[in-house]
Amino acid sequence: MELNNLTPAQGSVKTAKRIGRGPGSGLGGTSTRGHKGAKSRSGYSKKIGFEGGQMPMQRRLPKFGFKNINRVEYKAINLSTLQALAEAKQLEKIGVADLHNAGLVGKNVLVKILGNGTLTAKVTVEANAFSKSAEEAITAAGGTVVKL
Repeated sequence: MELNNLTPAQGSVKTAKRIGRGPGSGLGGTSTRGHKGAKSRSGYSKKIGFEGGQMPMQRRLPKFGFKNINRVEYKAINLSTLQALAEAKQLEKIGVADLHNAGLVGKNVLVKILGNGTLTAKVTVEANAFSKSAEEAITAAGGTVVKL
């Protein structure tokens, strides 16, 4: 076998239908586009959501809701996750950087600590926000809370 005699497997390559090459080809005339109408013309492209002239869905349904531009979104981390992280890496101080290194949060994400689970490790926790129950649980375990 050499490069000059390589061929594709039998039946794997099909030749494209050559449309619009005269009456002798059997595919001349309308060139498989049917008669008249926008779809038979060159340069035709249908608008997004076009439903053949029927009132489209996005115009039939009413507008509703709004996007609050002042919304602050936090990534929620539970106490149980902090406990697991503190045990696994023997940490006394858990910051946003530690959570990022552990793959729990993205790079520029605001973090909120929530009170689900139990925390027995005495740790200093740094985050952007804390729930009341999480704050109480951290201080009850002998740790400290640092709001960034």
